[in-house]
Amino acid sequence: MKLKSLILLILILMATSCQNSDKQFAYVKGKNIYSEKGEVLQLKGVNLGNWLLPEGYMFKLKDCNSPRKIDQAIRELIGNTATTEFWDAFLGNYITEADIKWLSESGVNIIRLPFDYRLLTHDDFLGRDIHGYQYLDKAINWCKKYNIYVLLDMHAAPGGQTGDNIDNSDGYPWLMVDEGMKQQVCDVWKEIAQRYANNTTVIGYNLLNEPIPHYFDKDPLKPELEPLYKRITKAIREVDSNHIVFLGGAVWETDFSIFDEPFDENLAYTFHKYWMPPVQGEIQQFLDFRQKYKVPILMGESGENDDAWVKDFRTLLDEHKIHWTFWPYKKMDNTRGPMNFEKPASYDNFVAYAESDRRTFAKIRGLKDSLNGIKPQEIKTLLNEYVENSKFENCFPNKGYCDALGLDFSKKSAIQ
Repeated sequence: MKLKSLILLILILMATSCQNSDKQFAYVKGKNIYSEKGEVLQLKGVNLGNWLLPEGYMFKLKDCNSPRKIDQAIRELIGNTATTEFWDAFLGNYITEADIKWLSESGVNIIRLPFDYRLLTHDDFLGRDIHGYQYLDKAINWCKKYNIYVLLDMHAAPGGQTGDNIDNSDGYPWLMVDEGMKQQVCDVWKEIAQRYANNTTVIGYNLLNEPIPHYFDKDPLKPELEPLYKRITKAIREVDSNHIVFLGGAVWETDFSIFDEPFDENLAYTFHKYWMPPVQGEIQQFLDFRQKYKVPILMGESGENDDAWVKDFRTLLDEHKIHWTFWPYKKMDNTRGPMNFEKPASYDNFVAYAESDRRTFAKIRGLKDSLNGIKPQEIKTLLNEYVENSKFENCFPNKGYCDALGLDFSKKSAIQ
């Protein structure tokens, strides 16, 4: 009997082993994320912020801070054709294969890829209908070549999940209360999932970035979030049973109280943390959640701080085996990120115009006359310089920040 029991145990173990080895996608099991080969993963990476959803502060703008506002300011200064040419150059050069190669050589094994849903629909994005799957496809193919996972992050959802500049919305998280927008976000995610259902480089789908911030605490929006996540996940599962679905908490992804027990076998949960003491107490609720429900957690965004703080926080995350993607990878004239590039000459003239009161056409005309005789050609030149400076070959690493992330960012080799 003992022999028969031993044989049965061996057969069960072999079957389990074969089952795991047959998996072709990264997957969730308990508190861990496993590779397609069944190896436990520790995900370490960055966000490709500003590329497929331009942010005002990355352009040194404060009030003119969403993609549509930035686009409008540029169109007022140089006209439609030149603006379209600028955005085409920006989208084609801000992130390229060389960036992904460098990240891979540095030890990054995941990138979180923020995008505006408008990029994938016929809704207006940067002044026109862009058909942006070409950019997602390029990034995913580069990451496949250099063995990096891609987490697709809907940073701006239909109707707006945040109601602020970062979701390019109309100032309120209408997605939470608008039935048409809820259906549209499900439809867009279903289309994305159908396109990448068999792509093993895509590790999963980060459904919504930083939903329902604190501005709207007086509105009963939080109870809408998890049901919406369930609805989107159901739409995805109709075409894709392979990929991990990543769910972020409310209030800038800091509040996990909105979650009940996991509703899908392949879920991970994400939180964001900025500008707080880098101590365990600040992440304890996420550790408790992981322990209670036996699910993986990812720190999806942090950074924008000095090197010492980043090192302390990254070390804390590593000690607790929390996956992380710091924000952002690249930014102009800034040391609080891995990669830096120079600000163009005369750039402040553009900032002065974009940040000015442009509520009437008379004010627009007056500004063009008053701001140092600002000329369209000057704006074209400095915007072209912005694109040129942002190219990988013209960027330079922030060594202190790179060291703080514990990755080897010393290499900067060319594409072979």
